[in-house]
Amino acid sequence: MDLVSWAHDIAADRLAQALPRRWAHVLGVGHRARLTEPLFSAENDLLVSAAVLHDVGYAPDLAHTGFHPLDGARYLKKLEAPARLCALVAHHSCAYREAELRELSAELAEWTDEETPLRDALWWADMTTSPDGETVSFERRVREIQERYGPDDVVTFFIRQAKPELRAAVERTEERLRAAGIAFESGLS
Repeated sequence: MDLVSWAHDIAADRLAQALPRRWAHVLGVGHRARLTEPLFSAENDLLVSAAVLHDVGYAPDLAHTGFHPLDGARYLKKLEAPARLCALVAHHSCAYREAELRELSAELAEWTDEETPLRDALWWADMTTSPDGETVSFERRVREIQERYGPDDVVTFFIRQAKPELRAAVERTEERLRAAGIAFESGLS
């Protein structure tokens, strides 16, 4: 079984029934990630797999720390997923900032944030996809996260802190897509 099929099966098993809206989101993120295939060719399967699995740590039976990037990466490690896939899940969408707020930086440090164009593309796909799997602007996505969690939640504090880094990843990815002549719906419009 190829990596993308394996990732899809894992995510479906953990999210489709238990968290159908989260499942819709990861399917949308996976769709966005597929758009970047000309940029990453051989590595696109890794990116799409990370996109589909990035929120697997929300599954109720996997949410041990309550910090889904870490819980997801730990679960994937137990399944003997490739280390790079685990790291992409662990560090998706500027997770280190939220780890700091949750005092989980040491635990997250098991994986290195690769800070590559592929990583940026994962952040772009996540930060331009609504909870229902639709393409949205970056600003709308950030606003939706803040509204969903409320003004006093750690996630709201995190998203405010992470916004410049997240926006930069979105901008870099969209510049790369435009330079390659790839048609896409911009998250910056």
